[in-house]
Amino acid sequence: MRHRRLSLLLVAALMMSASLPVHADDSSGPATVAVFSFDKSITEKPASDDPLFGSVGAETLHSLITRLDKAAEDDDVKAVVLLAGSTSLAYAQTEEVRAAIDRIKKAGKKVYAHADSLRTAQYALLCGASRLSVSPTGDVWVTGLYGEQLYVRGLLDLLGVKPDFLTCGDYKSAGEMFTRSGPSPESEEMFKWLYDGLFEAVVDLVATGRGVNPEMARKWIDQGLFSAESAREAGLIDAVEYRQDFAQVIKDALGTEVKYDKAYGKKKGPNIDLNNPFAAFQLWAEILAGPQRRRSSKDAIVIVHVDGPIMPGKSQPSLFGASDAAYSEPIRRALDKLVDDDKVKGVVLRVSSPGGSAVASEIILNATRRVADKKPFAVSMGSVAGSGGYYVACAGQRIFADSATITGSIGVISGKLVTSGMWSRIGINFKPVQRGEKAGMLSGSELFSEEERDEMQAWMDEVYDVFKGHVVASRGDKLSKPIDDLAGGRVYTGRQAVENGLVDEIGGLEQAIAWVADQADVEDYEIRTVPRPTNFLEELLNELSGQKDKDNGELELAQPGRSGLVDAALPMLRQLDPRRAQLVIDALRQVELLQHERVMLTMPMIELRD
Repeated sequence: MRHRRLSLLLVAALMMSASLPVHADDSSGPATVAVFSFDKSITEKPASDDPLFGSVGAETLHSLITRLDKAAEDDDVKAVVLLAGSTSLAYAQTEEVRAAIDRIKKAGKKVYAHADSLRTAQYALLCGASRLSVSPTGDVWVTGLYGEQLYVRGLLDLLGVKPDFLTCGDYKSAGEMFTRSGPSPESEEMFKWLYDGLFEAVVDLVATGRGVNPEMARKWIDQGLFSAESAREAGLIDAVEYRQDFAQVIKDALGTEVKYDKAYGKKKGPNIDLNNPFAAFQLWAEILAGPQRRRSSKDAIVIVHVDGPIMPGKSQPSLFGASDAAYSEPIRRALDKLVDDDKVKGVVLRVSSPGGSAVASEIILNATRRVADKKPFAVSMGSVAGSGGYYVACAGQRIFADSATITGSIGVISGKLVTSGMWSRIGINFKPVQRGEKAGMLSGSELFSEEERDEMQAWMDEVYDVFKGHVVASRGDKLSKPIDDLAGGRVYTGRQAVENGLVDEIGGLEQAIAWVADQADVEDYEIRTVPRPTNFLEELLNELSGQKDKDNGELELAQPGRSGLVDAALPMLRQLDPRRAQLVIDALRQVELLQHERVMLTMPMIELRD
């Protein structure tokens, strides 16, 4: 009886203690602060994730924004830290990251940013923080936009090379880098309104980030050069402090110990025991096994990337990683598979491309129409979606762009470089022999004859009419002007494109995903990305095993052979000014593409720098 009474008393005590209010334990541990360091590449599409051949440390823009949004919603995260590094985002990407920073602040959390020094692009990103500080003796150079257009006509003249290009549209100036030593009046006019629009986007980022009017932001940019102390006095930053003092400010604000999570929200890589003498075999086993793919039964919104120059066919395996181009075959196959996948509730086409092949663009556009016929389909434009990049985007049910997106460039170019004069200067001559009146029309030995030019122009006009027809059929009454007043190669910012009806709404990838989910009436869904990136070993093993050649019910096109022009020039160009070298590389890529694609949907190269 006594034991039973004790048991009853114990149960009663436990019940009473369970009913008492529970107080937070102040000794439960330090506060979590999510840290985001901008010191690695931010890409548009995923790179291969294997440990040897992937892009080490690279992260997609979507992944970064997803982690930022997770920090906003995570109750365990008490604050967020942004650290400036070597990463330089395009201004359109900056807009999307800034929107995520605003969502963190809206969730009631402070965002602390620190840098040793800042340039315009970095400042446009970090000035959206709740508090921004710079190290003593650091500098803040908010100098605005500077860009250069490349013209190589003088070099071609020295080499004895004659450019012969044709265009559809007075503003279609992509070929001018070969044919002129400076811009045409139309090109100069276009770049003026384009840079005005881009500058307004930067001014808006600065003004909204610091809570000042646009006039003050312009005044800061016109002054341009600030020391850390003068930047603080002018209001560009909040404090001048060393990194350890910055950390102390956060600790004081939270009133507790702080735990910095420098890999917040990141997926863990392969678990390799480096103390194990057989670790190398373990590493190779994980590589050869490939990424562990899980089958999911959840509903999904799928992102399909069109990233880089648009090329026909498919890429070839390379030890140096995937090609930085958007090939039509894998994109078409991916889109076609999504049409019949019941778990895929909607699709977002993320376009970050200056265009390229007209044929490849048509193939991709055609595949997007099949998706849009059955499922919600939106387009999200990245930093650039012009010419062929707009071609593949125009059929989107809803098109989103950032204010600083560069788009439009509805037009066509074609041409060739006549190199016979260059060869003759070094004593090399070629004697052409042809059968067929037009057999040598595309050779590099002679300029187009008048008859050939007329025929070429007629062919280009036909492609141009198809391009304009696609835009009119897709955009219809949304266009603010007749198509010929919007096309002709004219290039616009995202905001200008919205005003002209070429784009529906200012917004980033997250807004496009949300729109598709709303149209599909789904709330619980996962995000998938296709085509899935593959590494060199996967590609090589597929080639050796014949997996790529198995009959899958489809006819595939092989990728045309490459001239190696870019690859041959890279060792020398890497020693030059890297920004100007990139312009030259882009120009060489266009020459390379011309050898296979006689009609190109490409836009003039635009290079921005701080």
